[in-house]
Amino acid sequence: MEHFKIRYWMASNLAGVLFFAGFAVGDDLEVFGKSNFIKADWADGDSFPVKLSNGEGLTIRLYGVDCVEWGVSDDSDARRLRSQRRYFGIAEHPDGHGASIELAKRFGKMAAEEVANVLRNPFTIHTAMADGRGDERYSRVYAFIELSNGKDLGEYLVSKGLARAFGVSRSTYDGRSRDEYRAHLEDLELVAAKTGAGIWAETRWEQISEERRVARLEEEEDELSKGTAKLKDGEKIDINTASRDELTKLPGIGDFLANAIIEARPILSTEDLDDVSGIGDATIEKIIPFVRFNR
Repeated sequence: MEHFKIRYWMASNLAGVLFFAGFAVGDDLEVFGKSNFIKADWADGDSFPVKLSNGEGLTIRLYGVDCVEWGVSDDSDARRLRSQRRYFGIAEHPDGHGASIELAKRFGKMAAEEVANVLRNPFTIHTAMADGRGDERYSRVYAFIELSNGKDLGEYLVSKGLARAFGVSRSTYDGRSRDEYRAHLEDLELVAAKTGAGIWAETRWEQISEERRVARLEEEEDELSKGTAKLKDGEKIDINTASRDELTKLPGIGDFLANAIIEARPILSTEDLDDVSGIGDATIEKIIPFVRFNR
């Protein structure tokens, strides 16, 4: 565990150096070959601990993909699981919501087990050490993982129907732009859905459009319910270092906008916030009393 703390301290300080030097965090990817998977009860398909070849520990959060939650421990996890169930079209289960939840968790666990299986052989990590915390309780860095056979782990999970193309992304280690990588993941997801791979085999296609419409409404309702930030009086969060869950405490900020903020870092001013996709003047006015900019 001490290795994890040391490596997270190093990641945070590297991010600070890049930020103050005028570079966007994540411009350059470090390469760690011959890395190994570490089994952990809390790990899931897109987030897990690894050991580098020098013996140091690191916790990875994959770029661009989102596996189903299967260890739900708080309201944020429960809300995310609900959204994932609707995305895959399994929320309105014939046997009720309980059956839908158990079905989704089963595929979440399946993704975690598949990752443990494909990472039995040493693999290569490509990371800029950008802070990848979803939950402020855990230290993680965003990364791509190149399997021993040369394939990208995120692409593999989506093609197997064990993840959706969703979340923070960036330009890749093999030269593709962020948008190109994201589009490729979406194409792989379409093929997985068409062939009924993984969780897509359980999709109730006659209702998926309605489920996704409801998911959008639920997201809007969640954001509207945050008219008052879930922060203590006078408390501010750093827009450049806050985790995804910390960002969603801001009024009007859900998972989608939190991911957009993370992708747009560094954010130095309200003008930079205005450039974030999906954030306009009304949202900025609501959140600005609760944020600070790391200069």
